[in-house]
Amino acid sequence: LHRIHRTPDLNRPESRASRRGWTYQPRSLEKHTDSILSWASAIWSLSYYSSPLLLCYLYRKGYLCTSKLVPVSQYLGTVLVCLFGVACLRGLGRWRNPEYLQFITILDETRRNHNPSNKRKLACYDFDFSYWPVDFSWKEVSNPKFSKAGVSLLKPEPKHRGSADGMLNSVRTLPCHIVSYLIAHSFGRRMLYPGSVGLLQKAMRPMLQQGQARLIEEFNGQRNKLLACDGNEIDTMFVDRRGDASERGKTLVICCEGNAGFYEVGCMNTPLEGGYSVLGWNHPGFGGSTGVPFPQNEANAMDVVVQFAVHKLGFQLSDIVVYAWSIGGFTASWAAMTYPEIRALVLDASFDDLLPLALKVMPDRPLVKHTVRQYMNLNNADQLCKRTKDEIITTTGPEDIMSNRGNDLLLKLLQFRYPKVMTEEGVRAVRQWLGATSSVEEASVYSSYEVDDDWCVSVLQSYQTDRETLFPWSVGEDMALEGRRQLALFLARKYMRNFETTHCTPLPHSEFYPPWRL
Repeated sequence: LHRIHRTPDLNRPESRASRRGWTYQPRSLEKHTDSILSWASAIWSLSYYSSPLLLCYLYRKGYLCTSKLVPVSQYLGTVLVCLFGVACLRGLGRWRNPEYLQFITILDETRRNHNPSNKRKLACYDFDFSYWPVDFSWKEVSNPKFSKAGVSLLKPEPKHRGSADGMLNSVRTLPCHIVSYLIAHSFGRRMLYPGSVGLLQKAMRPMLQQGQARLIEEFNGQRNKLLACDGNEIDTMFVDRRGDASERGKTLVICCEGNAGFYEVGCMNTPLEGGYSVLGWNHPGFGGSTGVPFPQNEANAMDVVVQFAVHKLGFQLSDIVVYAWSIGGFTASWAAMTYPEIRALVLDASFDDLLPLALKVMPDRPLVKHTVRQYMNLNNADQLCKRTKDEIITTTGPEDIMSNRGNDLLLKLLQFRYPKVMTEEGVRAVRQWLGATSSVEEASVYSSYEVDDDWCVSVLQSYQTDRETLFPWSVGEDMALEGRRQLALFLARKYMRNFETTHCTPLPHSEFYPPWRL
């Protein structure tokens, strides 16, 4: 038990000031025994992550032999017996604490009878989330997209080979497959998603607990556990603003965090400060969520989050905006591809494809390419191009302007949707605009091409009225060169807003805009 947000038997309406909670204060026996167990857990984590180096050291010193291992195993057995005794003493200390007894009674009752009344009482506590009962399961929704492996993902294009040649190639590349698997499931996944590393989460725990207390006590947030189709449990936080006077509260913003981001301290704050209803969730393996953050698990988690928003919270897909920061663009673009009825997609400091970023920092190019494509294929641009009906804003904060992968994401999207506009001349004009180093230079480039916004809108509206609106569009097919350049710059400025800052700076709510519509 970490914190008590409010008294469970409080039935009267609460003001924001009266919702302030307090940190659970264990008594002396529980406090000291819990400290011992925490140190033991930290030592185990350090030993686990350093085990390859530790085993090599022990082997070189000659300790990995029967005569040495027998006494070591005896010592370890003694330590385990002592730790078991410490755990029993901690239980005795908790049994003597009235606050803990009240909490454990409510938890036990809720696990046996998970009704709204018990759920409200349990929500007064912040505790080990693995013991929180499931609030929503993917099984509650009949959805044909599910399979045993989970929801569908875009796969890399297969190489076409003959059967004999394909068999020989498979045997020849088997070592590469094995090494790729080991890389992806060891340090590769942890490099890509450092927030899933237990030691980092332990270091951030006070900050995460403080952020969660703020969401629950100041914004009346509702914590829920969702069960995805792969068995992972997803930790979510919902702030309901539908009762507010503002129309923004009727729009739900689903937030997808970065590779070391948590909803407790992540991008939820931007739409919250803007007055929207907000649903945040943690990647598999982050915070209270279980599992590991591979692409399939990420998509499975995103799907159950969207289903929860629609079937349990009561939002229509047309009232949902998906907002993603950095690597969260993968799950956000997957949701936009799978649920085209979603109102809008906002990408903040995201990228088009993971592979160019991986090749930049890893030495072995063929091995890196194979590992990324097989196990970590975060193909945001491909997923966006599969969404044939959409309004999108992208917001990036580049340091090296022309190497920012957000630029490539924009260009790939525009080239897919408006191929007759994004010819060589159109791409050159957009690249010049993207290369501007200030807002003044951006405006100068824009005005140098004499872009007529009203004319561009009328052309697009005329095309939309006369033809089917699914992408890609053939608008600009019979247009003069100057007209295509104008349309290219006009569309680029509508799809992307530039906010200059560092990558890890949260987006201010003043920069969180509703989508542009024709």
